[in-house]
Amino acid sequence: MNLGFFSGSPLDVEILLDGEHERKQLEIKADGKDKRERCPIYYDGESVKGLATVRVRDGKAIKHEGIKVEFVGSIEMFYDRGNHYEFLSLAQELASPGELRSAQTFEFEFKNVEKQYESYTGINVKLRYFVRITLSRRMADVVKEKELWVHSYRMPPDSNNSIKMEVGIEDCLHIEFEYNKSKYHLKDVIVGKIYFLLVRIKIKHMELSIIRRETTGAAPNQYNESETITKFEIMDGAPVRGETIPIRLFLGGFELTPTFREVNKRFSTRYYLNLVLLDEAARRYFKQQEITIFRKPEN
Repeated sequence: MNLGFFSGSPLDVEILLDGEHERKQLEIKADGKDKRERCPIYYDGESVKGLATVRVRDGKAIKHEGIKVEFVGSIEMFYDRGNHYEFLSLAQELASPGELRSAQTFEFEFKNVEKQYESYTGINVKLRYFVRITLSRRMADVVKEKELWVHSYRMPPDSNNSIKMEVGIEDCLHIEFEYNKSKYHLKDVIVGKIYFLLVRIKIKHMELSIIRRETTGAAPNQYNESETITKFEIMDGAPVRGETIPIRLFLGGFELTPTFREVNKRFSTRYYLNLVLLDEAARRYFKQQEITIFRKPEN
């Protein structure tokens, strides 16, 4: 991504992160485009180092007022595009004011950087980390950014109780459902059962979905957006009293993130299991249960 970097600029700036092609990569959506770009993955506490190369395009000497490199963590609210909230900002000077006559390469290193939050792109908010090179000029600064993606491991508390709930309509329907636990890692399997204790309405269809709910901002300017990550049918046709339906849902195939709660007091992302029943009169009955999703360290 280039900011303040236009086709008429007399300079090219390239940023190469140390060992970026050997790192695990993640495909992310590129800004304003349908295509995706690959990003190297970093972790909390890792150093961020690399090379920045500045090239003069037409061979003419270019005067500048200094070159600096920054490592930035920022939160962007899509409904408030004028404001970026930087929760992390580290800077180093690469060159003092002077002239560039030919290509120059500068080394930079930010040691053992605390990356407090995980990278995230949602409906209304984006949390990103990037290296930014700024060459200050009297006319207009030349700025180049290089995106990187951060994964963090925030293990939930040890307790992981099963979920047992009842849903019903008096004298018409009584169902118990049970999920094996309330906290799942990103590649986990949700295992559960649904028990029909009383069925006096004609159920036509039953489905289970995973819903991600994103909350951004603070009251009164708070935005809530929900999206259905996946939906699958667990029953087609009328159940009878005493019937049990098993549930097995593999999470590994979906683009999930961990649960985020009050990140920098600016956004939260929560997940819910949504059980929906549809009867022959097209009436819908549903029950939602929040679950916690976390990132498990890879072996």
